[in-house]
Amino acid sequence: MSAEGLERAGEGPDPEDPITVTIGATVPTGFEHSAAEEVGEKIGTDVRISKDRGRIYFKTTHVNLPQIHRLRSVDNLFVVVEEFSDYCFKDTKEETLEDFQKLAAKLPWKWPLEVWKINNSLKKKRSRQKISQTASAKEASVAAVQENGSEDSCSETLVKREDSHTEAEGSHTKSKQSSEISSDLDEKKDDVQDVKDGKKMISAETASASGNGDVVEGGKDCEGPEAEGSSKLLKFRVTCNRAGDKHNFTSNDAARDFGGAVQDLFQWKPDMTRFDIEVLLNIHNNEVVVGIALTEESLHRRNITHFGPTTLRSTLAYGMLRLCNPQISDVIVDPMCGSGAIPLEGALEWPHSFYMAGDNNGMAVNRTGNNINHIHKKRQSKEGTAWGLPIDTVQWDLCNLPMKTGSVDIIITDMPFGKRMGSKKKNWDLYPSCLKEMGRVCRPGSGKAVLLTQDKKCFAKAVSKMGYLWRKSHTVWVNVGGLHAAVYLLKRTGLSYGNAEDTSENKEEADETRSEEK
Repeated sequence: MSAEGLERAGEGPDPEDPITVTIGATVPTGFEHSAAEEVGEKIGTDVRISKDRGRIYFKTTHVNLPQIHRLRSVDNLFVVVEEFSDYCFKDTKEETLEDFQKLAAKLPWKWPLEVWKINNSLKKKRSRQKISQTASAKEASVAAVQENGSEDSCSETLVKREDSHTEAEGSHTKSKQSSEISSDLDEKKDDVQDVKDGKKMISAETASASGNGDVVEGGKDCEGPEAEGSSKLLKFRVTCNRAGDKHNFTSNDAARDFGGAVQDLFQWKPDMTRFDIEVLLNIHNNEVVVGIALTEESLHRRNITHFGPTTLRSTLAYGMLRLCNPQISDVIVDPMCGSGAIPLEGALEWPHSFYMAGDNNGMAVNRTGNNINHIHKKRQSKEGTAWGLPIDTVQWDLCNLPMKTGSVDIIITDMPFGKRMGSKKKNWDLYPSCLKEMGRVCRPGSGKAVLLTQDKKCFAKAVSKMGYLWRKSHTVWVNVGGLHAAVYLLKRTGLSYGNAEDTSENKEEADETRSEEK
């Protein structure tokens, strides 16, 4: 183990300087390079792709935390405590687990914990701002009712807005409730902290975590938060993600023993469900990474509130869109939109293109509309943000799209796998028909299609059959819910649809003639 790996928890840079740490991110498998490009563009730092598929690492400062949370290709984020590229596991299970117990006291916890606290303060500020906005709306509504002077109207409004179980009667009640709301609003505004003061906020919180204001070394100086009269005892859990078949221990074994050492070190209380802090122990063959989670739930849920049976993750949708590189004024169509993850992601990240979202299932079209309305409401709450999104929704027949020939620049969709939706038997007829109709509406020579499917054999046969319309350009292998799937980038041939059909028919006739002659 390196000297850097044995750095004590209390050592580190000057607290007044920006805290530089390594951030780890989980991304859709297969799109690691795409995620690395996004981080380079938006954060301006070099990215290392892990040997363990679906993870990337990059160095940055705590100042960039808000931008990092806005990355579109990232599922989960964590701050790295320490990384061992070639960890030496012992020969027996008992010795290996004993090493994990000793490891906790040797790790440099201080600055990763500081970054975790700053990250928490940012999340608290966002939630407080939402509360403040809600309170402001309530206050404005009560003021408007008071100006109106109608007691009946006031009563109805207060019942709806305040969820009160009693009627508001008379002008005295109106003024009383208004003053209470105003007072509550002032308190919430006072609680909102500036992001720049995040480092100042966390000093006291870190003190409560360690009991004496410093992250302890080896547990020797660790006085429990209860012993110091701390207001809150942190709850934690350890999650072990392990890959590799040469380990003499299980994930639960590693999490249990390492978690016990972390508890002894910080005197935190273990809680598997309602935890404040999640410590990660990622093991991939001989690579070991210890981290602290910065996200409570996956960021891929950011756009979707109405889920269908096969809703696509927003992060995977972003990777697919990035693969086709949308340009200004492009017409982009998702003919099997499901819950609308692809057009929503595109409209938010590439708003200068126009999106058509359709499906043959009316319930899917309704889900897409509901998700668009959800984004509308979120955008409305932000000052200076336009209401509309460049998306139209329509229910249609996939094999007979109501669009002009050669009018679409990009087609991008999640095709039925034949598992939870449809069947593999039906795909043998559906896929060629889909590709033919897509070829009709797509612009010859410049049109592109990005298609996700797990039924690779059927898709390869369909592309071969429609070779006069489409050429396979690139394939990205991805993992979708444990299924080994692929994202195909197809490019439209230069033949116009009518000429292409004639060419295909002539080729089929020639093949039939040759077979008859033989």
